[in-house]
Amino acid sequence: MKITFNEDKEYVEKIREGLMKKNGHCPCKLQMTEDNMCMCKEFRDQIADPDFEGYCHCRLYYKEK
Repeated sequence: MKITFNEDKEYVEKIREGLMKKNGHCPCKLQMTEDNMCMCKEFRDQIADPDFEGYCHCRLYYKEK
């Protein structure tokens, strides 16, 4: 298993700017809860799934099998 940033560097920069504006919360989610702190709970659960391969919700991270 390997987790990497999206290959589009400009996109990564925009998402990281959004993270800073929302104090580390996912910029793609409306609620600012602990579950939405980057890496969000949704992606942590996907990481735990051995069959999952793909991007997190906001496409910042990519999980390879």
